[in-house]
Amino acid sequence: MKNQFRKIMLLAALAIFSLSACSDDENNTTPQSKPTYDMTGFAKGADVSWLSEMEKAGSKFYNASGAEQDCMTLLRDLGVNSIRLRVWVDPQDGWSGKQDVLAKAWRAKNLGQRIMIDFHYSDSWADPGKQNIPAAWTNFKDDLQKMEAAVADHTTDVLSYLKENGIDVEWIQIGNETTTGMLWPLGLASDNNFGNYAALNNAGYDAAKAVYPEAQCIIHIDQGNVLGRFTWMFDGLKAAGAKWDVIGMSLYPEDDNWQTVTDDCLANISTLAARYGKKVMVCEIGMAWDSENAAAMMQKMVEGCKANASCLGIFYWEPECYGGWKEYNKGAFDTNGKPTAALEAFK
Repeated sequence: MKNQFRKIMLLAALAIFSLSACSDDENNTTPQSKPTYDMTGFAKGADVSWLSEMEKAGSKFYNASGAEQDCMTLLRDLGVNSIRLRVWVDPQDGWSGKQDVLAKAWRAKNLGQRIMIDFHYSDSWADPGKQNIPAAWTNFKDDLQKMEAAVADHTTDVLSYLKENGIDVEWIQIGNETTTGMLWPLGLASDNNFGNYAALNNAGYDAAKAVYPEAQCIIHIDQGNVLGRFTWMFDGLKAAGAKWDVIGMSLYPEDDNWQTVTDDCLANISTLAARYGKKVMVCEIGMAWDSENAAAMMQKMVEGCKANASCLGIFYWEPECYGGWKEYNKGAFDTNGKPTAALEAFK
C-alpha cells in the first residue's frame, strides 16, 4: 500500500510539473482573464502515444509565438479536449505498456482532457496487415477459451490499474483496426466465420464494462471512406452476437483524393449510424504535415462531423510527430516543433 501511495504521489508530482511548462502568457494571466476550455461534448482529440518516447529522445514543442511549451498543454490550448493512448501487452522497451500509459493519462487528467484507451492485444502494432498474438499468449493460439481469458485478464489488468490510480476512461477500443479480426489466426474473420472474432471481442467488451461500466466500447477498422469494409464486418459481427457501442474508423486522405475521400467518409458516418443504430467515432485521421490541403481537409472533417449528431468526435493520429520521427510524415507539427494550420480546425 505504501509503495502504491508513493507511486500515486510521484505521478501527481510529474503531472504538476508538466502543467508548469505552460507558456508565460498563460502563467501571467489574471484570474479574470485566464482562458477556459470546453472539455465536454464533441471530442476533439489527439493520439499522443509516442509523446513520452519523443520527450525522452529530446523532442521539444513550441507554440505559435515560438515559446517552448509542454506538448499536451499546447494541444489543449489549441482545442484538443480528448487524448487517445494505445496499449501493448508486453512491449520490448516499455513504451505503450501500462505504466507508460498511466503516466500520460495522468497528464491528460490534470489538464481536464478526456481519455480513450486503444487496446492492440499485441506486443507491438496491430493493424489491417497484422494482428500478432502476444508472445505470452502463444500457447493459447489454438484454444479459443484460453485466449478469451487472456483478453479479459489483460483488459481488466490495464483498466483496473488506471482506475485505481484515479483515471477516468470514457472510450475503450477493443482492438485496433481489426479490419479482418484480431489475434490471428484464431480470431481471423471470414465470410463463413465471424464467431471466434466476436467471442474474443466480447471477452474484451465484458471485461472493460466490468471496470468502467459507463465507458463506450469501440470496434475500429480502417478506410472510413469505403463503406463495404464496414458493412461486411459489422453485418458479420452482428450475426455472430458481437457487442459494441461505437463504430470506429480511420481516415488518411492524400492530396489527389482528399475531397472525394472526405465526402465518402462523412456520408458513411450517417449510413452506418442508421444501419446499426450506433454512434460513430473517427478514431484516427492524418495527412502529410506539409500538404497544402491538410488544413482544409481537417476543417471540412471537423465541421462535417460536428454537424452530424451521429458522430462523437475526431482524433488526429500522433499530431506531435515532426522532424522525421519514426519516418512518420502525417503529424501536424512543422520541422521547428510548432503546430501547423491543420490543428486550427479544433479551435
